[in-house]
Amino acid sequence: MTVEGTVSGLEERVAGRAWMVRLDPADRGGTAVRVSCGRPGCAPQVLPSAAVGRTAAVAHLATHLRAASGPRPEAYCACRAEDCHTHVRTDGPRDRAPASRCGGPVVLAVINDRQGRWWRALECCARCAAAHPSAKVVATAPAAGPAPAAAGSPAGGARAVAPRPPAQIGPQFSHAASAPAPVPEGVPAARPPRPRRKRRSGKIAQRIVPFDLHPVALREELIELGDLFRAYQQRPEPDLVELSELHSRKAKAFRTWAEVTGETELRLEAERAEQAAAAALLQHQQRTGQSPAGDGQVTSRLLPGLTQWDHARAILAHVAEHTPVPGAEARLLAVLLTLRSALTGTGNLVGQDVRGLPLTDPEELIGRLVESGWLSFPGTVEELLASRPESPTPITIPSLMPGEDGPGPFVFGRKTRPKLSGWAQRVVGDKKLRKKKTGADVRLLALALAVRTSADGRLGADGEGVEVEPLAAWCCVEPEGLEALVEQLTVADWLTDAEFTADGLLRGRLTERVLPVSCPLA
Repeated sequence: MTVEGTVSGLEERVAGRAWMVRLDPADRGGTAVRVSCGRPGCAPQVLPSAAVGRTAAVAHLATHLRAASGPRPEAYCACRAEDCHTHVRTDGPRDRAPASRCGGPVVLAVINDRQGRWWRALECCARCAAAHPSAKVVATAPAAGPAPAAAGSPAGGARAVAPRPPAQIGPQFSHAASAPAPVPEGVPAARPPRPRRKRRSGKIAQRIVPFDLHPVALREELIELGDLFRAYQQRPEPDLVELSELHSRKAKAFRTWAEVTGETELRLEAERAEQAAAAALLQHQQRTGQSPAGDGQVTSRLLPGLTQWDHARAILAHVAEHTPVPGAEARLLAVLLTLRSALTGTGNLVGQDVRGLPLTDPEELIGRLVESGWLSFPGTVEELLASRPESPTPITIPSLMPGEDGPGPFVFGRKTRPKLSGWAQRVVGDKKLRKKKTGADVRLLALALAVRTSADGRLGADGEGVEVEPLAAWCCVEPEGLEALVEQLTVADWLTDAEFTADGLLRGRLTERVLPVSCPLA
């Protein structure tokens, strides 16, 4: 039941309930507070602080709300009984609030001040409750049912009069839906309008896809590609394979678009997309240690990634400059020992590691390295060569030990060192090189060529070849003697199509079986 908006209704309806719980200072200058309630029978309480008092006041009010019955539909708005003075401004003390201020069902609401000094519960109309900024509605009165029909019938002979519709009492709202107009019998209802299908719009490569572009499949492909490229830009991590596929689809779509419209710029954009697709795929293959091997095949490399390839070249360059004993055998042994102790200058060595190298006199060579101060280890050379994997010999290379002001000559991590060592062992200990009983100089040449190739195995960064003099110096031979070493690598199925040019270059290609150990130049 809604609250009537006339003053005369106050005489026929019960007054709405209202009571207040207050929080006041208990003594002057102290922190104690007094909690008092407007309901009869509630004695005031004195509490030590305002925080404790607020908690007690809220709990006291909640107790009354739980004990009290819900709002009564016939109750008169308690706020209206006080002229709505808490939320309506009047011109004078005797002016009453307009009758249209109240409306809606009767509710039980709680209002309070911002400072937390009082809490008031009252039965009021929903409109007055909504007018208070701090009001919280606790319960709402149910709507009253229709009044029962009057008993009896009209007097005999009297003409029956149709009952008049009851007048609507209370506030009226302009937004109430009006009754639908009656539909004549036999006339079908109007057909609802057919929704128009909205065409998709899109943009790709700073170009707006035309609405009238045909075929429609091409237009849809261009719009989808634009959305996919924008979604790819939001990825936290790049996916070069996906990017390559997107560029390939873009190249195909733009080429078709150019054929339809005859625009040269679209054809050029298609060519740029093809180049971008190839570049993204090549970058992915280099990052994952793969390279094209013809017919779309790829080769998995033992050292994946550009960084590890650079580390392998750095180790070989360091050995070339810091080997204290001349000769190919000493340099090959220095490569092995450097890889074993690259990070801290210390490592472990067993006799099998040394005996697996093509060395003429390993004892004499190790002794010379020890005498030069480049290598040290406990015990004798014979004990080192007799050591087994279960009891390796610790070795130390002082030049590789980190100094007080920084790290050693190499900056790769602990997990990279064993990978580099395994790569060198794989190259030097190649099965066919061992079966052909190649010497240390041939093994050094195999290491040098493995780190001086292109992605497809051709010698040189772009397949233009490798200079002969640096190769000969690395292998500790004269430039004229390098041809014999190349011939041995060709026989061992390591190198193919080898030739020496007049301008001092060695050209050729690594065979397919050794591509996994190659480290292409960036």
